[in-house]
Amino acid sequence: MMSQYLEVKERHKDHILFFRLGDFYEMFFEDALTASRELEITLTGKECGLEERAPMCGVPYHSAEGYIARLIKKGYKVAICEQMENPALAKGLVKRDVIRVVTPGTLLESSMLEEGSNNYLCCICCHGDGYGLSFGDVSTGEMNTTQIPADDNRLYSELARFAPKEVLFNQAFLDKREAGAFLREKLLCTADLLDDDAFAPAAAQLAVLRQFRVKSLMDLGLEDMPLATASLGALLGYLQETQRTGLERIASVRLYNESQYMRLDMTARRNLELTETMRGRERRGTLLWVLDKTKTSMGKRLMKATIEQPLMSPAVINRRLNAVEELTNNSILCGGLTGQLAGIYDMERLMTKIVYGSAGPRDLTSLGTTMGRLPGLRDLLEEVQCASLQEIRDQIDPLPDMAKLIGEAILDDPPLSLKDGGVIRPGFSGELDEVRYLSEHTKEVIASIETAEREKTGIKNLKVGYNKIFGYYIEVTRSNLGMVPDTYIRRQTLTGSERFITQELKDLEEKVLSAQQQMLELESRIFDTVRDTVAAQLDRIQGTAVAVARLDVLCSFAAVAMTNGYCRPTVDLSDEITILDGRHPVVEEMLSGVPFVPNDALLDGGEHQIAIITGPNMAGKSTYMRQVALIVLMAQIGSFVPAKSAKIGIVDALFTRVGASDDLSSGQSTFMVEMSEVAFILKNATRKSLLILDEIGRGTSTYDGMSIARAVIEYIADQKRLGAKTLFATHYHELTELEAGIPCVKNYNVAVKKRGDDITFLRRIIPGGVDESYGIEVSKLAGIPRWVIDRAYEVLESLEEGKDPQGAKISTRAKARAEAQQTFFVDQGLEMLRRRLGDVDVNTLSPLEALNLLYELKKLI
Repeated sequence: MMSQYLEVKERHKDHILFFRLGDFYEMFFEDALTASRELEITLTGKECGLEERAPMCGVPYHSAEGYIARLIKKGYKVAICEQMENPALAKGLVKRDVIRVVTPGTLLESSMLEEGSNNYLCCICCHGDGYGLSFGDVSTGEMNTTQIPADDNRLYSELARFAPKEVLFNQAFLDKREAGAFLREKLLCTADLLDDDAFAPAAAQLAVLRQFRVKSLMDLGLEDMPLATASLGALLGYLQETQRTGLERIASVRLYNESQYMRLDMTARRNLELTETMRGRERRGTLLWVLDKTKTSMGKRLMKATIEQPLMSPAVINRRLNAVEELTNNSILCGGLTGQLAGIYDMERLMTKIVYGSAGPRDLTSLGTTMGRLPGLRDLLEEVQCASLQEIRDQIDPLPDMAKLIGEAILDDPPLSLKDGGVIRPGFSGELDEVRYLSEHTKEVIASIETAEREKTGIKNLKVGYNKIFGYYIEVTRSNLGMVPDTYIRRQTLTGSERFITQELKDLEEKVLSAQQQMLELESRIFDTVRDTVAAQLDRIQGTAVAVARLDVLCSFAAVAMTNGYCRPTVDLSDEITILDGRHPVVEEMLSGVPFVPNDALLDGGEHQIAIITGPNMAGKSTYMRQVALIVLMAQIGSFVPAKSAKIGIVDALFTRVGASDDLSSGQSTFMVEMSEVAFILKNATRKSLLILDEIGRGTSTYDGMSIARAVIEYIADQKRLGAKTLFATHYHELTELEAGIPCVKNYNVAVKKRGDDITFLRRIIPGGVDESYGIEVSKLAGIPRWVIDRAYEVLESLEEGKDPQGAKISTRAKARAEAQQTFFVDQGLEMLRRRLGDVDVNTLSPLEALNLLYELKKLI
């Protein structure tokens, strides 16, 4: 057995081998040491013919999923080696072989996957003139491929769009050190080098043609995309190597062009908090959290993908908006569809398990239940008017034949595992019903045979009995031996009777004794047939699943729009972004009982190209800028937007530079990080982009920072250099002077109401600049100690008067404030004395209590 183990392990040196022994998966040698440490399970040993015992640990096979998931999460790959024959029937050593290698990008088990997220495996083919990229999700059968120029920033954008869990690449990619760091530090995914043979053109092309059953690459649109073909072929080869079976689940490939989608780099996705918050990486507090009211797992995944892939085509966007509008205008229809969707299970991942042969009885009943809801869903869509909803209706196949098959074959509430029996519905198989009746009604069958034999022989006291030695037998008393037929075979003579057997009785005995096992085998065979029949309808079911997911997302958009009072945006190819009474979708949702203050926005390619926004910290500048970006993004995914009205000219990319921190891992300071991000934006933005820039230049000295900020604005404003629409927040009030010198710059500020040293943020964006930052007032609101606040005012007055703050005397304003504060404390002290004396009953005080009270009052003074 250990020789067998070592032979298998030799083929899987880089994997932790789960070696099946009876009811356990065992690990040996280095694998055992690793697994016992990472899984915190007991390490033992086993005699294996070597001088020392082999280190060994194991886990029960029925609970292996949880252990495998923990190893995968820690970055390991697990090879599962199964027993390939029944140990009871095997002659000699049981045959064993690896049936699958589990990696972060090839997970199938529901317990290891996020319901609302795809689990992508990526393959990169790097060549001098570009990249071929393929992204596949084995759990849903989705496959995407594209080819892009040799631009690392575009590579990062595509990787960020799909956020793969595992990346495969060729030898040339190793030279891209920054790209490797991006995979490790930004995407946090595992990365593996494949042999260049896996990317060989001929082998890759053959793998692609075979997988998708086409005669030429032209049928897939890949004839002029050698790098995309190479990456796709290598990815398919990797899946064939690790999964062994079930690749027919990947039945189609989507060839896409990056120009179909708005560019969103990792920084923009993080700063806008599209799918996870910056601090806690949580779902709550994100745009996804606001918009996702989907009812199906398929819808949840598509919603996330939709938010991460804003569209560039006004025609496609407006088709989505038409559907959302019809659903919004018909709340009864939207509510009915939502109700039907709520009972639909994850068809995509259920079909994956069915195709891979790992589906259990409850998986089939879940699919059957889902199919039972499809006719009602389609009926509700019969009267829809817009083309998108009509298309979805036509794509939904009610699958009546499959629903009927599953309903007739599988019980409504079957056991979890097929091995427990009781899965197939009575009446579906006559052979199974006969065996099941025999197993469950043995006494009745024996009684009927006994009655039949009495009538046939005329022996009224004939009995059918059973013992462990002879099995079933017929017992006849001596007085009736003359009536025994020749077909009876004598087996035992007793004092007053004799026992016989018949061929019919022996056949019955064999059936009865093997009925339970036979019943399980029959059920298993029937279940496999039903499962294979359903698997053969993959294309129909997958097409329906895609349509259901699209409908779910549209219903979610409509439900959110109705609940939150969103409007339909006008989306076109103009350069204009005009928003009336816009609101931040997430902040508005997070506020409880406090109305969100709406604001307008106007940006275009002309005199309103750049908006310089000034105002104190915490007043709402960043919220305002993010809200404009999110409204643009929401419009381009086909969602209604939080505004009174909105006109959105298509934006090809969203770039943000909001906040900064030291990048200690690469030795970069806050200012260096900030400047690197600004450089990236200026190099990659176009005239059709939207830039969100917050506090450019604050990481260095005031004059340097102001100079850089001004130069950046001038560069962006120059139509020949860039000319992008920009929201620019700053504390450098001197920059507001640019409005007079550059025609496309407009000043705005956050309105503040000031009373003495107290300020109130009005959250309104109004035209014009400000000449104060209110920094000291904001510090006061933040709880900075009073002495610091007072001293800050003193220093400020000295600076404003051109004096050295080191030798500054207490100013008139500071003195007045100190005197007012002193008066306040005196008044407070007198009030406390009055209250304390008022509580005292002098007549009841003892001399000692009176003395203690006197000490207390003295302390108060």
